[in-house]
Amino acid sequence: MMSRVAQAGMLLAACLFGVARSAEVSLPEKIDALIFAAAKGQTPNQASDDYEFLRRVYLDLGGRIPTLKETHSFISDKGPDKRNRLIDALLKAPGYARRMSGFIHVHFMERLGENPEWRSYLENSFKVNKPWDRMAREILRGKGEAEEVKGASFFYSKRLENYGQNPVDYSGLTRDVGRLFLGKDLRCAECHDHLFIQDYKQADFKGLLAFMQNTYLQDAKTLAVGEKLTSKKVEFMSVFKKVAKETGPKLPGQKEIVIPEFKKGEEFAIPPDSKKRTPGIPKFSPLEKLSEQLPVRENIDFSRNMVNRLWFMMLGRGLVHPLDLHHSENPPSHPELLDLLAREFASHNFDVKWLLGQLARTQTYQRSSQRPEGLAAVPQSSFLAGLEKRVSPEQLLASILVATGAWEKLPGKPGEEPELPEAPKAKFLKAFGNPPREPEDEISFSLQAALFLMNDESTLAFLNPEPGNLIDLVMKNSSPEAGIETLYLALWTRLPSKEEAAEVKAFLEKAKNTRGNGWTHLAWALLASSEFCLNH
Repeated sequence: MMSRVAQAGMLLAACLFGVARSAEVSLPEKIDALIFAAAKGQTPNQASDDYEFLRRVYLDLGGRIPTLKETHSFISDKGPDKRNRLIDALLKAPGYARRMSGFIHVHFMERLGENPEWRSYLENSFKVNKPWDRMAREILRGKGEAEEVKGASFFYSKRLENYGQNPVDYSGLTRDVGRLFLGKDLRCAECHDHLFIQDYKQADFKGLLAFMQNTYLQDAKTLAVGEKLTSKKVEFMSVFKKVAKETGPKLPGQKEIVIPEFKKGEEFAIPPDSKKRTPGIPKFSPLEKLSEQLPVRENIDFSRNMVNRLWFMMLGRGLVHPLDLHHSENPPSHPELLDLLAREFASHNFDVKWLLGQLARTQTYQRSSQRPEGLAAVPQSSFLAGLEKRVSPEQLLASILVATGAWEKLPGKPGEEPELPEAPKAKFLKAFGNPPREPEDEISFSLQAALFLMNDESTLAFLNPEPGNLIDLVMKNSSPEAGIETLYLALWTRLPSKEEAAEVKAFLEKAKNTRGNGWTHLAWALLASSEFCLNH
């Protein structure tokens, strides 16, 4: 019998070199073959059961856990293709655009602030499945005159604010463009070549800075971003090597953009008005050049960065990790896979929805997070086991509302996801969100979050018995066993084990003789657990 490694090798050859069955091989099959080929004989986890898959895919593509009704519907479906049908349904559902707008907001604004026009821009873009290169172009241009793209300039306008006497942080803006759109954190290459990363040069940082050094915030209310005249290159010198250098706008690894020369008085398309104190609009726009040259399929750094972030979203860890440290000394865990995904993403016109659907269909994504006894642990970077993933504050609040029965009572338009209530959302952001500029890419438990779940009255109120909510439902069940099953399905999206059911039943019997509602205490214990607060 052929070994599993040999089988994987043959499939990989068919996938990559076009022999035998190349026309039949799907992208999910190619992904799984590359993951398995790199496993070097290690055994992957078995496929997740329907409950684990259901909860995971709802959180990843819908931004919340499934309702009891959705859980019963999926589990009772005996069709062999039900997982693919669910993936398609979630990608078409209203919750997808909300989920993706939240993901991009957290990754690209890093809790620097909220703005309704920015969130509307993101959500509407994902509703119509706008290609990522177009979204990146609109964000990097920073000139959203049309109503439907005006919110895109929030990426710049928030970073161009200055506080008190502090100057605008152009270094931080330069770093963010490099990190978030190219996957390169050039922060430590501002004053000299990076001391520890050979690929990151001071000229790379200064070349990016040249695109943004003359931007300014025209109007914080309208998110208007302007540009001053760019007529000369950025001059710089290493603190270690006192050699004067200069550069015009330049992306890492690409040619420097020539700054055009204009006759005096002809530099502006619209000249400044000194009487009205209005700035002019220069004919040469570095931001326009940036938006034209960065988000294109020829720029492999752009494609790799985004597919790496989408892989992280679905699989819990980047192929390159940390996400913003792409360089030769931190190679991808699976180099061929990253290149394959980058090429496919670009060839499919940077279709985010398409790529997420492909990733969700892989065996790699659908593997269980439970490692069978007797098998040695595998590194996270192998992707041979489902990884636990952080749940955002917004996902956590939405999931609590769903689980407790409050979700269906929220106001909203027919056919659309309800809006998260602002007061609880602000509390959850404070308790579970990271400080500004700190990426939310790692699982992070805190005493503040634990105390919040123990003491916040508005959150605990969701667990009070009220007509139609979860606690009311389980108290009206025909038996304690049925109530326990309902509670587990609502909160953990799975059935209790025999041991759990027996333990919980004993607790409920004991709670009859104590003050308070045993069902409420049990629901809180499940809700406050890591099993509820993590995506697994």
